[in-house]
Amino acid sequence: MADRLALFTGGVFADSHAKTAHGILRYGTREVVAVVDDTSAGAVASDVVPYARRAVPIVGSVAEAVKLGSNVLVIGVAPFGGALTQEWRAALLEAIGAGLSVEAGLHTVLSDDPELSAAAAAAGVELRDLRAAPAGLSVPPADRPDARVVHTVGSDCAIGKMSVTLELDAAARARGLSSAFVATGQTGIAITGWGIAVDHVISDFISGAASRLVHEGASRAPLLFVEGQGALGHPAYSGVTLGLLHGCLPDALVLCHRAGATFIDDYPSTPIPSLTELIALYEGAIGWVRPARVTAIALNTRGLSDDEARAEIARAVAETGLPATDPVRFGASPILEAVL
Repeated sequence: MADRLALFTGGVFADSHAKTAHGILRYGTREVVAVVDDTSAGAVASDVVPYARRAVPIVGSVAEAVKLGSNVLVIGVAPFGGALTQEWRAALLEAIGAGLSVEAGLHTVLSDDPELSAAAAAAGVELRDLRAAPAGLSVPPADRPDARVVHTVGSDCAIGKMSVTLELDAAARARGLSSAFVATGQTGIAITGWGIAVDHVISDFISGAASRLVHEGASRAPLLFVEGQGALGHPAYSGVTLGLLHGCLPDALVLCHRAGATFIDDYPSTPIPSLTELIALYEGAIGWVRPARVTAIALNTRGLSDDEARAEIARAVAETGLPATDPVRFGASPILEAVL
């Protein structure tokens, strides 16, 4: 039976932390029958978040999603810390009891939870843990396959690194180039069906996981777009960012930034450096193992008018001397030209 998804967002569908739901709606190929979000219930997904594109109804309960024919409930939020909350547990148990499989990219492994596992077994449904790390991971080998590797890096979390990477891959393939999107997080895996959520990997093996992904990606295409995670300046997630950076050994970097942001979203006392400082930070960090340059700036201009967005892009160009655009809003061609 084909998946018919209900995306559970726990009242935050309009927020950037519902990036898993947004990503599946915009880039996924599986059918989505509803978004479950009590705050936005009664609206249409593409009206609340135009970026999501699909005109999917937003309902207020799991029961309503079941009536619409859903057979899989996907947790569509990437919460701070990645843990399962008690509120969400109740929703998952309701879904399982109604005969829905559950798909999640949490650090809480659903299949390791006795209550959820027992309920799923009784109902005959699946628990799909997108963040579960594969067996046999280790440190990276000394070699890197013969492929061009482009890696998105950022000034913060949840600012669109995955979207930029997917847009670049789509633009490359539209030109007839053989390319692949390399998923390094749960949302990318939910969209593409393969990858490793590197933030769920033992810290010693993050670089090894990234290297494995590049080797696997090189068997698919000679041009790889590797999704970034976190930010080097993020107090919680910098270790994941550095491990991924050193493991994928990129040829080119694309710096992603939310226009106008001046501090880390989850840590308002932590300022975000200027674009030129961020460029130096990332080029210095990758330079410890392999020289690579930031070749372009990808701005997230969500919430701005077109004129305001173009003004922010012009400021980024003037500050850095690099090509810049919002690839979701205006197309990825300038960035693709730069990375090629």
